[in-house]
Amino acid sequence: MTEHTRLVHRQTVVNDVRLHYVEAGDPDDETIVLLHGFPEFWYSWHEQIPALDDEYHVVAPDLRGYNRSEKPPGVDAYRISELTADVVDLIGEFGDSAHLVAHDWGGGIAWNVAARHPEAVETLSVLNAPHPGAFERELRRNGEQRRKSWYMFYFQLPWLPEWYLTRRDCAALDEVLRGGSATPDAFTDADVERYREAFARPGAATAAINYYRSVIREELKDHLPFVEGDVAARDVDVPTLLLWGEEDFALTDALTEGLDEWVSELTVRRIPNASHWVQLDAAEQVNEELLAFVGDH
Repeated sequence: MTEHTRLVHRQTVVNDVRLHYVEAGDPDDETIVLLHGFPEFWYSWHEQIPALDDEYHVVAPDLRGYNRSEKPPGVDAYRISELTADVVDLIGEFGDSAHLVAHDWGGGIAWNVAARHPEAVETLSVLNAPHPGAFERELRRNGEQRRKSWYMFYFQLPWLPEWYLTRRDCAALDEVLRGGSATPDAFTDADVERYREAFARPGAATAAINYYRSVIREELKDHLPFVEGDVAARDVDVPTLLLWGEEDFALTDALTEGLDEWVSELTVRRIPNASHWVQLDAAEQVNEELLAFVGDH
């Protein structure tokens, strides 16, 4: 984080859940909301906030269950409908609409926000998070994607994922973050320690894993004829940018293809020599792409 960036830490209650967020820039400027993924927190945007806050009002929350935000109990508290309502209500704290920038699980939420609440989204920028239709398609037909997604099914087990991720002072986070990055300086020792501290907060590991437990249950509801479910909205009609690090350990590049079926106004930028943590591996390029795309809309 550069010295000129002044971060203000705030809390608000949205959708009956208390969220912590950081804020930078002029509140009179257009708002950009940054949504992190797993196993991150607001700090995963520390390379983007200083690049955006000169021109935009930047809001980066800890999603429900993460870091300083409230951690409601139970798997159902992390349904996509609840996560979507959190973001829509958070946007409403600052105006009628905002630009959404999202990574990983934040991207999964952002796709749903844009599909179900397009009036709240000026532009959508997604970093290494598949459109749900494309993800479902590739899980069906792509053996490589099924292999890469093994952990989602492992996370359905009780208590064992929490034990593994939090043992030895959350040592597994070092493997996931630094081990999965494409550049040696994407995560410093101090960075990894911040992620460990956030993930080690009481209830944080279970909350983060409950995102995965909930989404599998929701998929079953959507596709089993004897279970009533809320079939996911898929069509996105807001200007959309997909930024994709090509060296993603969890997602195949095939997820960037064939999206016109669901996304009407789409720009795709595939970034070589960048991993799932594309906003850190290729921070300068990501910042340039975001500023250009949001600025054009």
